[in-house]
Amino acid sequence: MLRITLLTFISLLSPYLATAQEKPADQEAKKEQTAPEKPKDATKPSDVKAPAKEVVEKTVTIAGKKISYKTITSKLVINKEDGTPRASIFNVTYLRTDTKDTKRPVTFAFNGGPGSSAVWLHLGALGPRIIDIKDDGTGPIKPPAMLRDNDLSILDVTDLVFIDPVSTGYSRAEKDAKPSEFHGVEEDLESVGDFIRSWVTENKRWSSPKYLLGESYGGVRAAGLAALLQSRYGMSLNGVVMLSTLMDFQTLSASAGNDLAYQVFLPTMTSVAHFHGVIKGNRDQLVAQAREFAFGPYAVALLQGNQLPAAEKKALALKISAFTGISAEIIEDHNLRIDSTFFRGELLRKKKKVIGRFDARVAWNDTETSEVTPDYDPSFSIALGAFSTVMMDYLTTELDYQEDQPYEILTGKVQPWRWNASNGYVNLTGRLSVAIRDNPYLRVLVMTGHNDLATPGDSMMHSTRQMLDLAEPLRKNIEFTYYEGGHMFYLNPADLKKMRDDLVKFYTEPK
Repeated sequence: MLRITLLTFISLLSPYLATAQEKPADQEAKKEQTAPEKPKDATKPSDVKAPAKEVVEKTVTIAGKKISYKTITSKLVINKEDGTPRASIFNVTYLRTDTKDTKRPVTFAFNGGPGSSAVWLHLGALGPRIIDIKDDGTGPIKPPAMLRDNDLSILDVTDLVFIDPVSTGYSRAEKDAKPSEFHGVEEDLESVGDFIRSWVTENKRWSSPKYLLGESYGGVRAAGLAALLQSRYGMSLNGVVMLSTLMDFQTLSASAGNDLAYQVFLPTMTSVAHFHGVIKGNRDQLVAQAREFAFGPYAVALLQGNQLPAAEKKALALKISAFTGISAEIIEDHNLRIDSTFFRGELLRKKKKVIGRFDARVAWNDTETSEVTPDYDPSFSIALGAFSTVMMDYLTTELDYQEDQPYEILTGKVQPWRWNASNGYVNLTGRLSVAIRDNPYLRVLVMTGHNDLATPGDSMMHSTRQMLDLAEPLRKNIEFTYYEGGHMFYLNPADLKKMRDDLVKFYTEPK
């Protein structure tokens, strides 16, 4: 079975993440004064009463207009069929308060992993407060990182609900439920879907337009939820936004007999090589040519395997070299198959630089030049500590919310993740296709970065081309838009502005 780890800051295909023990955090149980003292590890965090819901009212200026809103920080309990609690799911909700519109859209946003909280979208792009980035998102953030008002938030057009799946953030399995019960493709869909149903019911929002917005593995989750919410609860969505994501893991998983990933990554490698000045010309034209080559002559050559004639192999190596900036000799030695990890270490090797996986615009000093592949991802280093700092400061000082247990921004405790793909790859393309078929008003916006070497845009392009059973008139329901950055392209201020423009258009100008 394919083992894939965190998409949003833990390597998508790394087989090296150790399985975390699923032990609850140490906490003391409440007990009567006369009762004997229990060991500290005798209870689960869910045995301790969760803090009350916290509500804070604020204002923010968005697109030149002052917006009033309230922030609700809380845990929502989802129950078993017998009514006993299964899990407490932490969420931060933003509701605009200066409008009487009862049909206002609501967007449920989440990141991926699996194992990530929603902090990246929350404080990096969509919320009314975001991390203060001084440059284009490629440089280190001086500690301590700070927040600022987000005049590019989409709170003016939609209410926002940021969801932390079970075992991330402050979300935890409740008493008598095992955390592992939520750690799998289907289990995750079921619990997040139940949260959305419960939130919509409690907040009386069944008549509101509803949207999902997922980044990385969150996009995989969004594709599955579009089908599940509709089939299980009769909740038809108005839109799904899939940011830096994929639906078919085969597109990223090169292996003997599966060369699709080499094709999928080639256009992005071309974009990255152009960004660093290794190849010259018009970037968009070069990428289009690389894409045509990747799914044309290159695909045919890869299918031939060791039967490919030597002269043709040499000619193709020169062609790939022109698209990637990697020497033809190295490409030929690798049998025309250059994976993204090798590419990150090789492209700027002579300059002793390694480029980022999540944002290939980032090029920092290589710490181990003798290694064939890079030993770290500098674009990972930029964000983790900064987002951890601002999230904890925001929760405690601005939202008045605090718990004794750790806030799991990014955790391996969800491993091993159940992929439920027997002798195959996880692929949710068909589910999204069915959701659109059954709800022709469902629109999908795919957002992708030109310099994303974690989930390249051609992965989604390939998957949508394989929606063979989706009627041609409905294929226009799926739109693509591109950004200059990488996986978290919104850390680039110019891309954040474009992201807002694209989202406002998506929400307010439906086709």
